[in-house]
Amino acid sequence: MRSWKNHVRGELQQRDQTEKLPFIGVFTSLSRMEERFEFRKTCLDDVQSKSLDRGGCEVGKDTRLLQLQLRESEHLAEKLSQTVSDLTTVLYLKEAELQYWQSRVSHFRQEALSLAKGSNTMKATLSEFEYTVECQSKELAALRTEQKGINQALEQACREKEELLQRWMEEKREEAGRLNKYNAAQERWQRFAKQLKKHLHNARAKEFVPIVLSSWCGEAEMPTSVIQRINNAYQGHSEHNHV
Repeated sequence: MRSWKNHVRGELQQRDQTEKLPFIGVFTSLSRMEERFEFRKTCLDDVQSKSLDRGGCEVGKDTRLLQLQLRESEHLAEKLSQTVSDLTTVLYLKEAELQYWQSRVSHFRQEALSLAKGSNTMKATLSEFEYTVECQSKELAALRTEQKGINQALEQACREKEELLQRWMEEKREEAGRLNKYNAAQERWQRFAKQLKKHLHNARAKEFVPIVLSSWCGEAEMPTSVIQRINNAYQGHSEHNHV
């Protein structure tokens, strides 16, 4: 959008420089000459009409020229006074504008000074923040290093905990196995004691029978079958005692 506008503006400026600017002075001089010609023509017509009003006597050429120059001088004086008045007005306006722009410059100077002070303050604050950030970065790096060491120690502690827990469980399993073996041995021993007590009771009862029979029969001979049963019972009792 701006490229073609810039191109057209550049072409117009180049045209003005080649076609308009060289002839500005000519146009100004031509306009002034036309204005003077019109004024002189008006003055000449006025002088001729006044000379005719005086009785038709012709006025001399020098007189007409003097009158023409006088009217032209008066016109130029009026024009110059008007120009001076316009320039005075423009000067007042320019002075007022100059004062306004001076006040604006003073205001902008004060604002620039305030901004400079604010910029210096912000630079100092920025330096403090940079120093704080640098310190915090160092502290953060130290904390990360410490955290890394703590994590490693925690991992080592967890591994040692797992190892201790495994060892404790192994010891508990071994202790439970020993306890189970002890309880099984105790149960076997109790069963064996009960069986032994029972066999002893039976053996005592069987030993009591021959004594009774011998007391009843005196010197009579005991039957062979009874003797065999007593021997078998005695051998069984001997085998249990051996076990």
